[in-house]
Amino acid sequence: MTGRKAEAEERHGPRTAGSGRGDDTVYQPGRPPSRTAGGRLYRWGRGCARRPWWVIAGWLLLLCTAVIANRLGGGTYEDDFSLPGTPVQIGADLLEAHGGAEVRGVGSQIVLKSAAGGLSAHRRAIDATGSALARIPHVLSAAGPFTTAAAHSTDGTTGYFTIRLEEFPGRYGAAYLSRFDEAVRNLRADGVTVEYGSPLGELARPKAPERLSEVIGLGAAVVVLLIGFGSIAAAGLPLLTSVTALAVGLSVLGLLAGVCTLASESPTLATMMGLGAGLDYSLVLTTRYRHLLHTTDDPCTAAGEAMASGGRAVLIAAAAVAVALAGLCVSGVGFITTLGVAAGVTVLVAALATLSLAPALFGLLGRRIDRLHLGRATDEGIAAADLWHRWARTVGDRPWRFLAAGVLVIGTLSIPLTAMRLGHVDAGASPVEHTERRAYDLVSKAFGPGTNGPLTVVVALDPNRADKTTDTRSVAASLYGALGDTPGIASVDIPVPSADGALLVATATPETGPQDPATSELLHRVDHDTLPRALSRTGARGYVTGTTAARLTFQDVLAERLPAIVTFVVCAAFLLLLSAFRGLLVAAKAALLNLLSIGAALGVVVAVFQWGWGSSLFGVTQSVPVEPYVPILMLAIVFGLSMDYEIFLIARMREVWLRTGDNHLSVATGLASTARVITCAALVMTSVFFAFLLSTEVVTRMMALGLGVSVIIDATVIRLMLVPAAMYLFREANWWFPRGR
Repeated sequence: MTGRKAEAEERHGPRTAGSGRGDDTVYQPGRPPSRTAGGRLYRWGRGCARRPWWVIAGWLLLLCTAVIANRLGGGTYEDDFSLPGTPVQIGADLLEAHGGAEVRGVGSQIVLKSAAGGLSAHRRAIDATGSALARIPHVLSAAGPFTTAAAHSTDGTTGYFTIRLEEFPGRYGAAYLSRFDEAVRNLRADGVTVEYGSPLGELARPKAPERLSEVIGLGAAVVVLLIGFGSIAAAGLPLLTSVTALAVGLSVLGLLAGVCTLASESPTLATMMGLGAGLDYSLVLTTRYRHLLHTTDDPCTAAGEAMASGGRAVLIAAAAVAVALAGLCVSGVGFITTLGVAAGVTVLVAALATLSLAPALFGLLGRRIDRLHLGRATDEGIAAADLWHRWARTVGDRPWRFLAAGVLVIGTLSIPLTAMRLGHVDAGASPVEHTERRAYDLVSKAFGPGTNGPLTVVVALDPNRADKTTDTRSVAASLYGALGDTPGIASVDIPVPSADGALLVATATPETGPQDPATSELLHRVDHDTLPRALSRTGARGYVTGTTAARLTFQDVLAERLPAIVTFVVCAAFLLLLSAFRGLLVAAKAALLNLLSIGAALGVVVAVFQWGWGSSLFGVTQSVPVEPYVPILMLAIVFGLSMDYEIFLIARMREVWLRTGDNHLSVATGLASTARVITCAALVMTSVFFAFLLSTEVVTRMMALGLGVSVIIDATVIRLMLVPAAMYLFREANWWFPRGR
């Protein structure tokens, strides 16, 4: 008996499963299954392995049913940035109820540029184009450069149509843009340059080949799995399980889109999460099964034992991700909530597939899982085992040094986080190959950057006013003067009453672009100073609305609710780990280190996209702010994924602790036995995330980089340095938990 173990047993007595520790009981390989969670998982896994064709048939039936149902009744994805109760939403609702076609719906610009003779030389073609645009389905109105004075530049060479659509054009599909191409065909033939502004121009973006990111991510995962397992059969099992789960999960998501509004980013985020989590979960279970085959004669028994130990870790890991994503509901913003639902659906389906389809495939393959070797398998190789054992001993010998080194790395990477600026990434950040970027540049040069993000001011007049005509004129004059005197406003249109006389509507053009911090300050100034001052003692109420105001308000709402989301996610994860591992310090340490991991990953995002360090590598040619919902999504997703690796590591440590009562041995054994699988899983997950850097969406690239970097940090600095170093230092206190007696 080792000195440490002897000392532990002298203090506590020999530790065995169920030695008076209540639900600390764990399943012990080689013992008859009990009524504990481990025993139930053992019986489930063994049952799936003994009847593999039934389970496989069930998943095939589920897959076919889900795919066909989605084809027949699946919905479309669209963004809903509505913010009930906010001034911007109240203003939008008033326009919808009382405004005419020229102010309702969604606005977009079609920008015209004439190099020779100015636009006046093409007036007949422009007028004909305006009539053609107005006849396109779903177009509410089309105001041209000669019908709106402000839409015609002073040098006469640049102008734009303002199109009002019933919905965001993405709802009508990419083919919808061909109707506009046909309407402006004569203008282009007449030598006029025509560019589509956002959101119409987004339909013209060059698309990467469909499913390219998924294919590349899977290809990279195949390479990692083949190297890790050294067997085609073993590498193919996690791929088969995760791809099946992803197909089912996306089909279920499509059906949900048919009954509720899901954000346009939902399929992308769901694919990233479902594919990555599915590969990770299957990898952990497959590794445990192959290990048990060396000590178990019956493959079905090995499948059951793999489920009893690894299956519990997968269950807790999936629950951790679900709890973290549930924190997005705390935001109270429908757009954010739907993204959490989308990611949660595919992660939970991936966990279900891992816990049922994987053991069925174990039973079907049996010992043939190690066939089709690509050289000597290394997952059980002596060299690999010795490497991680030496690393565990090295960290155990110098825990303070590794703790300090890890904190230094995390702290350095987190420095840019202090300068993070939230803001909407507008068309000015798109590549110049995109038509909305060219339209943005033409408008900025001819009219000023603020023309790309005008503010719509809506005034609800007092319905009880005595002299309606005089009062309306008085309010309009006061509003026009106050807006014109407001610092930061470049120009103001004369306020126009609605057809029913209930509203006054004016357009204010900022001096700065939509993503400039000064525009956000202007919105607050108009909301809290200009409008109350202009409308005092009139009985009227003013609101600023429009796309730019909505996005800026969305940013403010998320920033305001971020502390509540952080508190919920951290507390929920802490309680989950506390109930799973019965250790106060283990749970608290995990929550703190996960926050450090998120801070470091966000620091890298700020350095690349906001500071511009290497941003050209990601197709971004200028500094852009961090999209407001990116930190919130990263918080929930990274916290959930970080818990995966924490659970895989701590679960193994806890098994040894419950058997031996030796913390040093528990940490060393847990680290040595899981380091390789965690590293392999992290490489798989990182490959999936980084594959989405090929997206044409700047925000998707931002998310892909942040998530990929967070996984790398978590699997290296956090799991291989900070966690074991802290647990070595805390010793037996890691596992202390009040017993209530």
